[in-house]
Order: sequence, then structure tokens, then C-alpha cells
Amino acid sequence: MKVGTRKPKTFNFQLWNAEAQNFQLSTFNFQLKRMKLTIEDVRSRFIKHFDGSTGNVYASPGRINLIGEHTDYNNGYVFPGAVEQGMIAELKANGTRNVRAYSIDLKDKVEFSLDDEKGPNATWARYIYGVCREMMALGVPVQGFNTAFAGDVPLGAGMSSSAALESTFAFALNDMFGDNKIDRMELAKVGQRTEHKYIGCNCGIMDQAISCLGKAGHLMRMDCRSGEIAYFPWEPKGYKLMLVNSCVKHELAGSPYNERRLQCEHVAEVIKKHHPEVDTLRDANMEMLDEVKGEISEVEYKRARYVIGEIDRVLAVCDALEKGDYELVGQKMYETHYGLSKEYEVSCEELDFLNDVAKEEGVTGSRIMGGGFGGCTINLVAEEMYDHFKEVVQQRFQEKYGKKPIVIDVVIGPGARRLL
Repeated sequence: MKVGTRKPKTFNFQLWNAEAQNFQLSTFNFQLKRMKLTIEDVRSRFIKHFDGSTGNVYASPGRINLIGEHTDYNNGYVFPGAVEQGMIAELKANGTRNVRAYSIDLKDKVEFSLDDEKGPNATWARYIYGVCREMMALGVPVQGFNTAFAGDVPLGAGMSSSAALESTFAFALNDMFGDNKIDRMELAKVGQRTEHKYIGCNCGIMDQAISCLGKAGHLMRMDCRSGEIAYFPWEPKGYKLMLVNSCVKHELAGSPYNERRLQCEHVAEVIKKHHPEVDTLRDANMEMLDEVKGEISEVEYKRARYVIGEIDRVLAVCDALEKGDYELVGQKMYETHYGLSKEYEVSCEELDFLNDVAKEEGVTGSRIMGGGFGGCTINLVAEEMYDHFKEVVQQRFQEKYGKKPIVIDVVIGPGARRLL
């Protein structure tokens, strides 16, 4: 079956941003009402908006990334973990070729045909449409179904709500129609292709991979060149992870991420002239970078210095965890924040402020999590000071910026799964 990859003519990123903002507000309000997403939150709406019967219930998580930012497109390592927050969806085959989907958070219903080459216009529905089409391209005989879904992953926090949505439906369709013949890594790639072909976001594979392959109580180191995965137990005695969501997302002109990617690729090309074995910055070291310092711009030097250092930091953190050395883990997190702020220059005033407060209060480790320019810091906090830091960081941020940041407790949970 040939799958159409054309974006709808009506799709534009201004509309996407507006929808995302509405979704974020709706999700936040929904969370305030129920505090934690449950199966009943989804099932009750599924029964209400369809024929009164019930189907299968599936879930996939959002994620944190302990360390390893902007390393994926340089073929380096990332070190994410799945979290308890995520997406829950109920699905039931409806005997047609149409998908009838209800977004509980947006209170919006869309119907589309599996055989439509263009697909729906609503961005949230295009995620489901794209997953359906990509699963069909893999030979899964997807049939029409009814679905209702909701999430408790805060948008803009760098926790990958879109990957959780894609993974939920990829796993569900594989279970319902494909006899589970598609392995989890391929399901992750289905989500990635959905982003590329139906949404217009040229993302990496980390978010979908951890959503599909996450393990409770474990972080997952992924080699972004080979795809090799290794799990590391996350059992910190005396420490907890805390996300502090600044609720800030700065709008930037142009594409700073693409610009940085090109800068990294250019430095790798220059180094390769002297060291043919170097294809990406993954293959380079600081000595090689210093060797070509006169052949690249000062900005390019800073970008590459951060990436090479960050790849080394991921490996150092893995070694530290195996030894139970959480103080070293925290030190590397602070080093990453400095690099993201001063070398890669993807921080912002609010995130630097949160990092400064953490350092002043004696938090073991703190750094930006995600692409930057807003979102969260991830903090490794000693248990005895967790409540104190939560109170102080909220108070000081509100005094400076007029609003409280949202504190999110982190529990490392499982990947995509069937609940009922």
C-alpha cells in the first residue's frame, strides 16, 4: 500500500502553535480537576461519545532525559527515562474504514478515512492518522476504530507529549490488528516517521524510543549512531528527581536548532580533513577540535566544544550510576547546564535563574532539560531538602517573574503497554 506523505495545504506552524497552546491550557485545566489521569477519566468519555460499549485501553509515557542534550543529531548518546505521566487511550474496532477520534483534553472530535491520502487538518488528529498510515505501510491490516484519549504530560516541559501519543496508538494498533508482530523499536520509528511526514517536525528517535522501550526503575542509554540500547537501574538512595517547569517558551526568529546542527556538521567536516575517520562530532575529541580552532568561527568552536563534552558526560554519568556516585552525577548535570547556557546558547534568563537557585540551595545537580529557550530544569535533590527546595524555588521564581513554576515529581515508569 502506498502511503501519502504530502502535508495538507492548510497546515501551517502558526495554526499548530495556536492549537498547541489551546491543548496546553485544556490539559492543565483537566489536570487540576482530576490531579492524576486514570483509566476511568478516559473510559467514561469513551462510553459517552460513542455507542456505550467499551474497548481496549492502552498507555504510553512521557519522558525525562537525565543528561545528553543536542547529542542525538551528532550521533552521540542520550540517557532518558520513561515517567508516570503520559497518554491513555481507549480503542474499539467499529467495522468501517473510518477512525472516529475524540480528544478529551481539547473536547474535539474528528473523523477521517484510513484510505484518505490527505488526512485530517486538525494537528492532533494528524498524529493518529500518521500512525495509522505508517502501520498500514508495514503490513498491519488496520481497520476503522473509535477512540478517546487524554494526557497528563505538560506541554512545553520537554517531556514529549507527542511521542507519548504516537507510541500509544502504534502499540495499540499493533496489538489490535497486527498480532504484535512489529517490534518496539519499529513502533518507535513509526512515531518518528509520523512527525517527519505528517506533522513537519524533523525530530530524532529518542522520545519515541523511550516511550516504547522504557522500563520501570531504569534509565535507558541509547547510542544514536548504532541504535544500541542499554538499561541502567535508577534506584537513588537518598535522592529524588524534580522537574521545575518555568512555563516559559520563548519565540525565536528563524530556526536556532537547524542552525546549530549545521554548525556542528561544518566543524565535523573541517576536522575530517585532518582526521578522515571523523564523520560526526561523535568521532572527535577536544584535541582534534583545538587543532582546527583557527579554521572555524568562535561560535562554531563553542558549539562543538559543548557537544563533544556532553557526549563524554553521558558516559561519565553512566559509570557514576554503576558506582552509586550521585554527587558526580549532579556535578555533570551542572556542567551540562553551563555548556547549554554559555556554549550552545540555548538557555534563557528564567532557566538560568532556576539553575542558580538550585546551586545556591545546595541541590546536588540541576540543568536545562530539552531543547532549551524555555521549559524545565531537571534537578537531582537530596531527599531531606526536597520539600525545602520546592518551597524556595517556587517562592523566589514568583517574586522575580510574578508566577509560580510548576514542580513535577519524577517517578521512572514503564513504556507502552495495554492496561485493559
